[in-house]
Amino acid sequence: MRGKGVVWTGRVLSGLVTLFLLMDAAMKLVRAKPAVEGTVQLGYPEGVVFGLGLLLLICTLLYIIPRTAVLGAILLTGYLGGAVATQVRVGNPLFSHVLFAVYVGIVVWGGLFLRDRRVRESVLGRA
Repeated sequence: MRGKGVVWTGRVLSGLVTLFLLMDAAMKLVRAKPAVEGTVQLGYPEGVVFGLGLLLLICTLLYIIPRTAVLGAILLTGYLGGAVATQVRVGNPLFSHVLFAVYVGIVVWGGLFLRDRRVRESVLGRA
């Protein structure tokens, strides 16, 4: 798997998922009404919204920095796993709600796989 096309595809995927995650983090940090209401509807107290936004911002920033991208992807996987667990706990529909965070995680790792040679080599077992 070589070529500028592969790397650029990974950058585009990573860029799109990064924009989505940064928007989500920003909405939580400014305590936008939809973010607060959504968090409360999921059973969390209003006071955790800012902390969740800050955590998401830090994980996303680590993801976009090439030297820390793998750490960022790992941390985002944990964050998204919490989102899956929350959706399961409240009994939301599988494909539209529960698995949405899984879809985001696939794009996170897919983008990183395509843009980072070291990740591709690690996964494919090539040196």
